[in-house]
Amino acid sequence: MTRAALPTAAGDTFPRLVGDIGGTHARFALILAEGEPLVHTRVLPSPAFGGPAQAIAAYLEAVRAPAPRWCAFGIASPVWEDQVRMTNLHWRFSISALRAALGLDVLRVMNDFAVLAMAIPALRPADLRQVGGGAPRAGAAIGLIGPGTGLGVSGLVPCGADYVPVAGEGGHATLAARGREEAELIEWIGERRGHVSAERLVSGPGLENLYLAHAARQGVAVAALDAAEIGARALAGTDPLCVQALDSLCAFLGTAAADLALILGAHGGICIGGGIVPRLGAFFDRSPFRARFEDQGRFRGYLARIPTRVIQAQHPALLGAARVLAQLARSGEPAA
Repeated sequence: MTRAALPTAAGDTFPRLVGDIGGTHARFALILAEGEPLVHTRVLPSPAFGGPAQAIAAYLEAVRAPAPRWCAFGIASPVWEDQVRMTNLHWRFSISALRAALGLDVLRVMNDFAVLAMAIPALRPADLRQVGGGAPRAGAAIGLIGPGTGLGVSGLVPCGADYVPVAGEGGHATLAARGREEAELIEWIGERRGHVSAERLVSGPGLENLYLAHAARQGVAVAALDAAEIGARALAGTDPLCVQALDSLCAFLGTAAADLALILGAHGGICIGGGIVPRLGAFFDRSPFRARFEDQGRFRGYLARIPTRVIQAQHPALLGAARVLAQLARSGEPAA
């Protein structure tokens, strides 16, 4: 990430632009002054633009707001140094060149789920719907996972009075099978896709893979369906194969979430975000997710106490990006 000296006066950092950019949607909002809420929230189709500069320019033109001074956004990609290449979109860009093109004093670009993780401490109880487990332990590590266009994985590690987010790529870790059926599903997908990461099954494209894999396993000839149609049929209960595919996604998510909880020691709970699970409602509650989450042999009791909570807030990653900039302003350190 690029470095820039912080302005000496807090007011010089406004307006602040915050964003959340995924493979399907790019969300933006502005903060006009200290203590004010997000305004001018817009959702744009990411693939319609050549990169973040074009998307941000289109957003600023649409809302006709003052040019921002500071900006932070999450992006569905690893962020190593200056060059960013998105995993599930054609965008490639330089952070330093983007900052110069937009005339920003400060630009922070982070992994999208690290930014979403930053929102968790600021969420209200009504923004989190609990699905099993006990009470979160205050001050403990928190895990975050969520399927959408890809599978995001992050977490929060306590640091003083606040948290530091984990910017990893856990969605690309190898996914393990539980039982013969899952092994056969993974084998079928692996023969066609190569390495079977968690994202290959626990995502929108993963749901499509699971639908076709279940059909092949049962010897049923089907036409390919997109994830939205599979999900709609599963929620309506009109297609048993779609129900099986969505149940499998939830079960595999339970496996991945349990692994995350064990790795982080996430006694603060596991939060579930992304574009899929928050839309499933009662289907998710009835799904194999929670049973699979707890079914970890000798550590069943350990995991049974850890709460799993679905993030239901609207555009929570924008709140996380706002907290990133607020934390930076309080620190007095240069952006990095």
